[in-house]
Amino acid sequence: MGNIISSFLSSESIGSALSIVAGEAGNIWGLQGNLDALQTEFDKLIQAKDDLLNEVNLAEQQPRTRRTYQVKGWLQRVQLMGTKVTTLQATRAQEIDRLCLGGFCSKDLISSYRFGRRVVELKQEVIDLKNERGDIVDIYELVPEDPAVELPVERTVVGQESILDQVWRCITEKENNVGIIGLYGRGGVGKTTLLKQVNNHFRCRQHNFDVVIWVVVSRELKLQQIQHDIGERIGLLSDKEWQSKSVKQKALDISNNLSQKKFVLLLDDIWQPIDLTEVGVPLQSLNVESKIVFTTRSLDVCGQMRADRGIEVSTLTHGQAWKLFQEEVGTSVLGSHPDIPKLAETLAKECRGLPLALKTIGRAMASRRNREQWQHAINVLRTSASKFPDFRIPKRELINYWISEGFSDGFGDGYTIVGDLVSACLLEEEDDNYLKMHDVIRDMALWIACKIRKKEENFLVRAGVGITKAPKIEEWEGVKRVSLTDNKIESLSEIPNCPHLQTLFLDRNCIMEITDGFFELMRSVPVLSLSRNSLTELPSGISSLVSLQHLDVSYTDIRGLPHELKALLNLRYLNLERTYHLSRFPPELISSFSKLEVLRMLESGADSTAEQGSDLSEDAEPLMKELLCLKLLNLISFSLYSSRGVRNFLKFPKLLRITQALSISDCEIPLLNASHLAYMEHLKDLFIDNSNLEELKMGCSAEVQKVLQCGFRSLHLATIAFCSRVKDLTWLAFAPNLKIIVIMHCDDLEEIISVEKLNELSDIMGELNFFAKIELLDLYHAESLKSIYQGALPLPQLKEIRVTQCPKLKTLPLNSSSTKQRNIVIRGGKDWWEELQWEDQATQNAFSTSFVPSR
Repeated sequence: MGNIISSFLSSESIGSALSIVAGEAGNIWGLQGNLDALQTEFDKLIQAKDDLLNEVNLAEQQPRTRRTYQVKGWLQRVQLMGTKVTTLQATRAQEIDRLCLGGFCSKDLISSYRFGRRVVELKQEVIDLKNERGDIVDIYELVPEDPAVELPVERTVVGQESILDQVWRCITEKENNVGIIGLYGRGGVGKTTLLKQVNNHFRCRQHNFDVVIWVVVSRELKLQQIQHDIGERIGLLSDKEWQSKSVKQKALDISNNLSQKKFVLLLDDIWQPIDLTEVGVPLQSLNVESKIVFTTRSLDVCGQMRADRGIEVSTLTHGQAWKLFQEEVGTSVLGSHPDIPKLAETLAKECRGLPLALKTIGRAMASRRNREQWQHAINVLRTSASKFPDFRIPKRELINYWISEGFSDGFGDGYTIVGDLVSACLLEEEDDNYLKMHDVIRDMALWIACKIRKKEENFLVRAGVGITKAPKIEEWEGVKRVSLTDNKIESLSEIPNCPHLQTLFLDRNCIMEITDGFFELMRSVPVLSLSRNSLTELPSGISSLVSLQHLDVSYTDIRGLPHELKALLNLRYLNLERTYHLSRFPPELISSFSKLEVLRMLESGADSTAEQGSDLSEDAEPLMKELLCLKLLNLISFSLYSSRGVRNFLKFPKLLRITQALSISDCEIPLLNASHLAYMEHLKDLFIDNSNLEELKMGCSAEVQKVLQCGFRSLHLATIAFCSRVKDLTWLAFAPNLKIIVIMHCDDLEEIISVEKLNELSDIMGELNFFAKIELLDLYHAESLKSIYQGALPLPQLKEIRVTQCPKLKTLPLNSSSTKQRNIVIRGGKDWWEELQWEDQATQNAFSTSFVPSR
């Protein structure tokens, strides 16, 4: 028997068995060490995962990159492994407690054996997974680029579906053989919306084009901007040197690139023909392979652009317009009052089928459930249109018009109306103080006003159409509002009969003569603007305007004010700004305007102060005393032309308090201290010319502290010119809301903000965040200027820096984080730009595309 047993249990087999038993038993007595080893290996795996994620995240910051599927799969397996390890380690304490005899045995051998074996196996899985990281070579890949960038756009305008389909077929159907397509129509009909819909079709419909390029051209044609937008879309901007190339070099690059592609170029809002070859568009690629589609208001431009197909985008029919308007207003509002549907349909008709008008006004009325609000909306639209030229207008000026017309009860009500118009997108806010009506909205409103005039005979609008003669007398009869703004009218020689006239705009013409009887039959008019004409005198017949409240003769050549103006007893607003030749005022004329609230006289008489007997020369004290007699006067702009004039002005606290704009010239004696100007609580615009600014400085520490707390709070614009002895303008650091600084011909100016002077006041001032609201810094012929500020400043609102003939200025107060956006403009000479020194390479890179050569 023993021999039999020994034949089966040789020494080798017994050794192997003992080895297996010992190995398996090691899963039990080595459990704690194996658990620690598992955690160590898992920590290494997590470190490898984190390293890979850092690489992937960095790569994915580049455009058109994404992690590979191999990376995604490995990271998912690591995440799954983490769950397994965490779950297993959660039972660690329980399994360790089962061990006995110093860890060499277990109270439950089978359970401990199985758990120990799982620990060993999982540790190996972790090691294998970590080793797989080495097999991953490509961690990211390029994403195929969509042919078009999706643009935010509303749904297709009611009635334009067929036009969109027509344009799409012209682009995509080869048999059409159309290379250039022009979409034309008046402003507001929906051309831009239509073109955006075309662009977005390339994202969801089948086609054979490689790239679709969207460019907004707009009224001011800029070839470089068009090239920039095209270059950005096709990847040329990745070459840092491309920005500095000439127009011709860029055109060659664009042409070479686009010649290799099937492209569609979408050009929105063209006002004049563009030489596409100068831009770099390869016209030889058009027709079958590539296309150009543009929008314009002019059919002539379609011809000049050699469009193969011109498609008119016309106004909507009444049925289409009424359907669109109902959609925008909503059934809830239309059903809120029995009169509203009829008023709404009337308002829709007056929009004359313009989609922009229908949508804009419809949305504005979507919360109006009161019939009076609907009637008020019609009045707002009709009375606001002709007041807006194609440039910005101060909010207060607009409200002053409304108050004088009786359209607004006061500034509180006026600002409410402005807010309503801005909310409705009928007006745009340029900043806190200015408004602009978008040219499309303005054209829409004027067009509507003209259409209404034909029906109701209330409006006579000929704004900006280039007429040289006033409309015929019969056209004036019965009108309530007349706008002949921005034309070439030279004289007004007839006498119109319009007893119900409320508004008369004659500004921006070439009017040199007005017959005395012109105003005779318009006695009820409250608003008259003659601004920006060539008038040298006002007609004596202006005395007929006994209801006049608002008179604007700014930017004219008038030399005196007639005594007949005393008849204007209701005058509340008088604008004489930039009447440079004005020198004569009849005694007690200004003080006779007992209802006057606003008087603007900035730079009045600037060219006549040397004349003998000028009422604006020397001390101007008589005029100042007349102003003090006006109890309702609450806002003035004023110019001082001598040291005596400055001294007299500073004597009258009321004048200091109500001045919004102040110009100081030829103040040579050292009397001007910053504290004199700091507490003018409404002072927004300050002009100092040819004056001694050496003494323009802060006094004691208490004074500095007071200025810091409440000085220069309203100052937005500071212009310093021909002040040859000034060394610095450190006091500007005390104006927290300053937006524009203009410096001209200050020959001895070395620095704008003196660090040395600020350091002297550091204990009082603390951390002063100056220039935080600066938008424009314009430096012109400051030959000695070396520094704006020695160091970088945070300039979150900065839009533009202009530097002309400042040869010693070698640095700008910028670093890579100075501005919120990189689209600021730095304008100057090319040599100056190339010699500019930057804080570091990151700063230079940040502003490398900001430079625009001076013209």
